[in-house]
Amino acid sequence: MRREDIKNIIESVMFAYSDPISVKELNYIINEDLASKEIEFMLHSLMEEYKENNRGIQIIKLENKYQMCTNKEYASFIKKVLEPKKKKSLSQATLETLTIIAYKQPITKVEIEDIRGVKCDKVLQTLLENELIVEAGRLNRIGKPIIYKTTNEFLKLLSIEKLEDLPPIENYKDTVSE
Repeated sequence: MRREDIKNIIESVMFAYSDPISVKELNYIINEDLASKEIEFMLHSLMEEYKENNRGIQIIKLENKYQMCTNKEYASFIKKVLEPKKKKSLSQATLETLTIIAYKQPITKVEIEDIRGVKCDKVLQTLLENELIVEAGRLNRIGKPIIYKTTNEFLKLLSIEKLEDLPPIENYKDTVSE
């Protein structure tokens, strides 16, 4: 195998494997029985290439292992990507739909729309994006409709341990205008 190929293998393995990796592990992966010095040489060669070109990534040495990481010069940009996304507040329609799913799950979109009396495609998409509901499979009937159920994220949002901790639906019957 060519030296350039081995260097590319090292680079791709380090990119895909985010944890520190030893020379011995890299040698095992490459499966060429190279001398440790040869792999270390290629690692240092990559390190120099990244440094000379002021690349967005770098390879650092941590004790006897190496790790690919972002160049600290660009840390402020990485922080913007990794900051928790601010979830927008849920609309009344979204909350109503979430409540229906919570109490009637598993439930199909058609069943939700029958209860609410309006289409709910966008509302379901919002709930899915916020990871408050998931597609829990399909019913074995015509059209194979998707069934929805709430998630652990929903339980965390309400600070409850299990669905049985939801207040009884009877508590809300007097507040619903018919």
